[in-house]
Amino acid sequence: MNGTTMSNYLVAALYKFAAFPDFKGWQHPITDVCLKGDVKGTLLLANEGINGTIAGPEAGVRKVLDFLHAIAPLSGFTHKESWASDEPFLRMKVRLKKEIVTLGVEGVDPNKVVGTYVKPQDWNALISDPDTVVVDTRNDYEVAIGTFKGAVDPKTKSFREFPQWAEENKDLLMKPKLAMFCTGGIRCEKSTAYMKEQGYEEVYHLEGGILKYLEEVPEEDSLWEGDCFVFDDRVSVRHGLAEGDYTMCRACRRPVSPDAKLLPEYEEGVSCPLCIDETTADQKERFKERQKQIELAQKRGERHVGITKPPRGKSGGAAESAEAD
Repeated sequence: MNGTTMSNYLVAALYKFAAFPDFKGWQHPITDVCLKGDVKGTLLLANEGINGTIAGPEAGVRKVLDFLHAIAPLSGFTHKESWASDEPFLRMKVRLKKEIVTLGVEGVDPNKVVGTYVKPQDWNALISDPDTVVVDTRNDYEVAIGTFKGAVDPKTKSFREFPQWAEENKDLLMKPKLAMFCTGGIRCEKSTAYMKEQGYEEVYHLEGGILKYLEEVPEEDSLWEGDCFVFDDRVSVRHGLAEGDYTMCRACRRPVSPDAKLLPEYEEGVSCPLCIDETTADQKERFKERQKQIELAQKRGERHVGITKPPRGKSGGAAESAEAD
């Protein structure tokens, strides 16, 4: 599929760990080239590199990618492409961060030590090996809609919780081989580096993440079950990176299945079965008013940009377009 057929927006997910000491000075130049190309999304810049997802007209996205490649510390990064039928992001954000993906442990540097990369075509053999324990490093709301057959779900609500989970569940990680995976690969860069530093020797991760696996491995040969959550308005993708059937609950920013939308707890823009008890009556009234404004904007042929942040303390599925912290 390309941008001239069914889908008009090119989506590019990218990251690179690299020494990037002058990252702050690139915030405005990168923002400018994105805005000129009508490109939207989120890019995170930090001393350790870049991470993010952008989308827009193909020509605009290509110009942004070329611009980023021309920045010496970032040159040579790899990215993954897919297509969206609707504009996946509402605005462009280039943010300065302490980490491009937040593990919260000082000194973990994938540029110094990292797990062994495994190509998508070799992944099935590794995770089918009885000497391998397979760990999904993503957050609970992501795992809930799809994961690899037999994978351990740490049930974390943020990536910051992973080190504590690993410390408390050493008994689950006793097999000789440890295989880890995430959406696009960046969280595994950090988590495998961390596990290597903890003394685990045979640590592997899926190169390019789930997205690369779904792109390259035929569905009939796949050990993936369900959809893959993505951090934009597509919500989920399937094999071949085709858009899935999930929608986003605007109250809590978690994915909602077609079946869940039929339940009484679901009210578009107001609540879903996961968050019905997490918000107050006043919040629900505000959500109803916002949904009314969204529907009025749609009737005018406009797009409403008022997105409510998730309730305090909740996971918030798509708070960032970059792969989640």
